[in-house]
Amino acid sequence: MSAFATVTARRLAAATLTAGALVSVVTLPASAADHARHERSKVQISAVQYDSPGRDDRSNRSLNREWVEITNTGHHSVNLDGWTLEDEDGHTYTFDHYRLEGRATVRIHTGIGRDTDTDLYQDRRHYVWDNYSDTATLRNDRGRFIDDESWGHHRHGGGHHDGGHHQR
Repeated sequence: MSAFATVTARRLAAATLTAGALVSVVTLPASAADHARHERSKVQISAVQYDSPGRDDRSNRSLNREWVEITNTGHHSVNLDGWTLEDEDGHTYTFDHYRLEGRATVRIHTGIGRDTDTDLYQDRRHYVWDNYSDTATLRNDRGRFIDDESWGHHRHGGGHHDGGHHQR
């Protein structure tokens, strides 16, 4: 083999190795980004019972029949510590040391009760959600908007509102 052929073979080998390294560097961040995007959980307001069934007599039973459901549609749990649920008048419930599992729903009742994995209580003695029109707004621990559900204004129907802007 001539000296010229040896130099050419070395340059070709070096170029091939460099191209291979560049392809792997370019490919790695794209697949890492796709993986991170796929892992992100989606938390949303899935239903609101804003008009407690029966008489509004401010009994604890009646207060607890007024609620908002929050659903995690993702596969991974989400730490809701510091997240808030608020009405248009500024009544705010702050989640305290609560983790919502993947593919799970929690119901936040207005009245007094004992918190469980599926039911949380605002411990209020007055109704929060307006029967005629209101908006429930969910924000994360940094105050960023996550989701909201509104009823009334230009709607008509019963006192239960499912997320996704459909009334029952």
